[in-house]
Amino acid sequence: MTTTAPLTVSGARSDAPLPVLAEVVRSGFTEGRHRGSVVVLDRDGGVDWALGEPAAPVYPRSSNKPMQAAAVLRAGVELSGERLALAAASHSGEAFHQELVRAMLVEHKLTEDELGCPPDLPLDREEADRFLASGARPSRVAMNCSGKHTAMLAACRVNAWSRADYLAPDHPLQQLVRECVESATGEEVAHTGIDGCGAPLMAVSLTGLARAFRSYVLAEPGTPERRVADAMRAHPEYVAGTRRSDTRLMRAVPGALAKMGAEAVQAVALPDGRALALKIEDGGMRALAPVTVRVLERMGLDSPALAESAAAPLLGGGRPVGEIRATF
Repeated sequence: MTTTAPLTVSGARSDAPLPVLAEVVRSGFTEGRHRGSVVVLDRDGGVDWALGEPAAPVYPRSSNKPMQAAAVLRAGVELSGERLALAAASHSGEAFHQELVRAMLVEHKLTEDELGCPPDLPLDREEADRFLASGARPSRVAMNCSGKHTAMLAACRVNAWSRADYLAPDHPLQQLVRECVESATGEEVAHTGIDGCGAPLMAVSLTGLARAFRSYVLAEPGTPERRVADAMRAHPEYVAGTRRSDTRLMRAVPGALAKMGAEAVQAVALPDGRALALKIEDGGMRALAPVTVRVLERMGLDSPALAESAAAPLLGGGRPVGEIRATF
C-alpha cells in the first residue's frame, strides 16, 4: 500500500454539460443521449486522455468492492479463489453464488440473519424468474452483495469486533476500508454516504478509481491487493455471473480486472498498467457496455468477443430496431 499523502478532491463540478458518450438510436432516429465522464491512464499511471470531469468525486458504488475485499484480508480473514472473488462481487444470485455464500456463513460460524444487506431477488432476470417459480422469497443470501457482507462479518469475528454495527462508518472494519480506499486511490474520501446494501459508500474521483484498479493489478504477488485482483480475474463468474458484462469483459481480455457499479460506473485495469474509469451521468446502465468497449477499442484492444460484449440492441415488437452506441 502506498505511503504517500492522499490528495484532497474537491466536491465541486462545473455547470457546463458533460459530453455525450452514447446515443440511443431507434429506427434511424436518435431518441436519447447519455452524458458522462471518462479517464484513461497510461502504463506509467499518468492521464493519457479524458472526457468530461474525471477529477470530480463520484460514488463508485460496487466498483469500490475490490478495496473492501482487500480490507477484509488485511483484517486477517483467510479467503482465496472463488470465496475471495465472491467477497468482491455483485453476484447474479445464481445457484452457485447462493450455495457458496451459505457455505461461507457456515465456515465462519455466521447466520444469514446477521447479514446487513436487505432481502432481495437475484440480480439476474432469468435467475429471479427461476427463483420465484420455485416458490422462494427475497432473501439476504440472494442479494447481490451477500458475499461482501459475509466476508465483512467474518472479519469482525476474527478480530472480536462488534457484528451488530459492522456497517457503521466509525466501525473499525469500515475505518480499515477507508484506509484501503484512500491508499489505493491516492485521495482522501470526498464524501461518505450509504450504499444500496447498507454499507458505507465512499466518494472518490474517476481518476482515483482508475488509479486504484491499476495499483491492484500491479501489486506485488501475495499482497492483499494482488490477491483480490488475481481471484477476481481467475473467477469472473463469481464476481458477476454467467450472463454479465464484467464476466464477459474479463474473459474477452486476458488479465483484465473489471468491476462495474450501480448508477453506471465502470473501472477496468489491464495487466500492462493501463486503466480506465467512467461514469454515465444519468445512471443509465444500458450505456455502460457500449461506452466501456469503445474506450477499450481506443486503447488498442480489438476482438470479436469484446465487440460482442458491447452489443446493446433496442427492440421493437421483439426484434432489433436500433442500438445504443458510443459517440466518441
